[in-house]
Amino acid sequence: MADSDGVPPGGSGRSTEGEEQGGVGGGGGDEGGGGGLTEAQGQVLDRCLHALQHAKNDSHTLAALLLITRLCPASQLDKPTLRRIFEAVGLNLPARLLVTALQGSEDSGLPPYELLSLGSALLAALSTDPDMASHPQLLATVPLLMGILANEPLLKQQNRARSGPEYKVQSANETKPVSRPDSDDVSDDVSEAGRSLESEEASRLDEALAADCYQVLMAVCALPRGPDQLLSRGAIPALCQAVDQNQTLSQQRGLPLLGRLLSGKTKDWAWSRHLTELCTLLLRRCKNFCQSSDQNRLGMCAQLVQFLPPAEVAAEIEELRGALSHVWVALRPMLQAKLTPRQIGPVLVLSACLLDLYGWELVGPPKFCCLLVNRACVEVRMGLEEPPGTDLSPELQQTLTGCYRIMEAAIEQACSMGDAPSAAPPHTATSVLNLQQSRQVLGILEEAFSAVMYHLQQVDPSRYGDPFIFATFRSLCSWLAEETSCLKQEVTRLLPFLIGYTRRHLQAGSSEQDLSDWMTKMSVGVGSGAWTGAEALRYLLPALCHLSAEEGPRKVLLTLDTPALLVDFLSQNWVFLKKRSGSVWSRDPSTETACSALLNFTVTEPERVRTDLCFRTLDAHLSEALPVLVNKPRLLVLAVNYCTLGLMMSRLQSPPTGSVEAGQRRFLSAALRFLRGALDSGSGPVRVSVGWEESWDEAAELWRLSLQALGSCIRTQSWILALLRDEGWLRDTLGLLSKGSVLPDRSTEEVLEEVLCAAVERCPVCKKEISDVMRRSDEGALSRMRSLRKSVGLK
Repeated sequence: MADSDGVPPGGSGRSTEGEEQGGVGGGGGDEGGGGGLTEAQGQVLDRCLHALQHAKNDSHTLAALLLITRLCPASQLDKPTLRRIFEAVGLNLPARLLVTALQGSEDSGLPPYELLSLGSALLAALSTDPDMASHPQLLATVPLLMGILANEPLLKQQNRARSGPEYKVQSANETKPVSRPDSDDVSDDVSEAGRSLESEEASRLDEALAADCYQVLMAVCALPRGPDQLLSRGAIPALCQAVDQNQTLSQQRGLPLLGRLLSGKTKDWAWSRHLTELCTLLLRRCKNFCQSSDQNRLGMCAQLVQFLPPAEVAAEIEELRGALSHVWVALRPMLQAKLTPRQIGPVLVLSACLLDLYGWELVGPPKFCCLLVNRACVEVRMGLEEPPGTDLSPELQQTLTGCYRIMEAAIEQACSMGDAPSAAPPHTATSVLNLQQSRQVLGILEEAFSAVMYHLQQVDPSRYGDPFIFATFRSLCSWLAEETSCLKQEVTRLLPFLIGYTRRHLQAGSSEQDLSDWMTKMSVGVGSGAWTGAEALRYLLPALCHLSAEEGPRKVLLTLDTPALLVDFLSQNWVFLKKRSGSVWSRDPSTETACSALLNFTVTEPERVRTDLCFRTLDAHLSEALPVLVNKPRLLVLAVNYCTLGLMMSRLQSPPTGSVEAGQRRFLSAALRFLRGALDSGSGPVRVSVGWEESWDEAAELWRLSLQALGSCIRTQSWILALLRDEGWLRDTLGLLSKGSVLPDRSTEEVLEEVLCAAVERCPVCKKEISDVMRRSDEGALSRMRSLRKSVGLK
């Protein structure tokens, strides 16, 4: 419809060169400037704008627009002029042009293809204004545009245009518009412009129309809710069909648009609703990747990452597993080749994403696994050796983030497979490291994480909100969770940063949601857990559990007020749990790990527990939470952690000088009821109760430690003895032991005997009750407790 200079206002579809010269996206001249038109063009433009503003019908508007498209390139129009054109045209006209063309009406006076071309060009121009792009009328045209891209109806219409002279458009006044223009001046101008217009090949017109359609879709996608708008209007199946049929510009524009829709927050939504289309698309992309040359594969890595599904989807598609195993085969020579940092980056990012989906299962021989880890570690060491204060480029940040994920997966592999056989069977694709290879991998990782720690040591608190710093921190935490004994001095020196960083993010709360978005853009993190700043402490907790048990690091942690940080974490999680009172409470291992770290401080630093105010806060929290948790079967392990922690703290408290605090009494009452419910018996052996059975492996040691702490509490705080009887713990325990013949294990028998001995020592009434039961019972487990028999005066 127009030559390369005849670009409609803002329309990118007419010339790819025009885009580079600032056609649509560039917005023409400077704000308020005069543009780049010649004097003659400016005069024609003024007349056209006048005609647009005073147009009495569609024909007037079309005539003026046709002239503008021929004589005034968008790259030469300034923003105020473009805005005037937008306001004069509006969105109703281009929408009606598309509908009329697609309905195949011959009464419009213009061939259907001309209507499609003009309508899409106008929409492309209008979409450069965000307000216009988000307008409901423009959004209503999105399904029409996607239908054009997917089905390419212009081919049929193009043939019709060639078959009869009535569809040949020479100039505006030779067409048969709905109503003939009344302005001879405008008609003459358009006629003159039409006579000077060089004809284009049909394929060029097809590309122009497709480019305009994609311009509109990309403009909508760039809106805050743009991806949602496109998805709800059928973008995925339409674009998949366009790509599948290799329609015009589908590879150059359609694939990148699909990639944007599938690599953001809408990824899960898209895969859940269009599994078949997306799986077909991905399988074809994998095939193309494997069949391409090594050089072409380098450029395809980043694109393939965008089309990978969520981990839960990948696990269910067996055909996809096979296709991605072939992708790994294609990646091996690339990782073995000499590549520049810019070339190796996308390869490592793709490798990281494949690891996220299937782990090491499909990677290949152990030697290649070691090579992959080595390449990732080398890139990390090189990338982080920049002088302090140097800003890393986005490309390097993406590469390093992918390397971090490879390193995290390598830690899991090396630590879990260190005792594997010396070599994997040659016919299997499963990657199994032998002991020597595991040690080799851990040595490489140690060097890389030394560089990571050095980098983090230089980080200023002003950069704590930087997503890349968070990704670096998270990767280090995965290593510290397994290898706190390595580089101990470096780790200890880094503790001020680690605690300060987690404290800052914990205080920031859930306001820092940009980290998850950033990780999505980095295309890494599929299946590797949440990436939110509010959860930073969760990643550090396993390491804190180890470090708090070692004297040197623990002393540093105490100077950094780490117990208070852990108490704040528990309190915040409790508030979150209470808000979910109407739903099922799910287990959170992080809170259990935080309890373990606090328990280490409680056992090793009794004076700190007695004097630090944060432990008073913790005591109040436990008193509030335990009575609720004991009635939540899913949270039994957390409940036994709370019970143990509270009793271990209670044993360090001085006896109350007056009445017992209500909180203390509430906690002890709940603890006694809870501990009493762990065992059950009939006439045979004592067994773990049904409610505790599933979690007994994790809870048993804590249950025994709770009973030991209860015995200590009985010896230091006599008021507990009355509670022991009032809550029925003593009666039920004696009944259990007198009837049951055998306890689950010797340790369980010993701790129960210890508590009963403490009660005998401090309470004559308890001593009499225990003595009476033991005299009546000669067969139960109670009769075998020699220390208890001796304490009550029985032989």
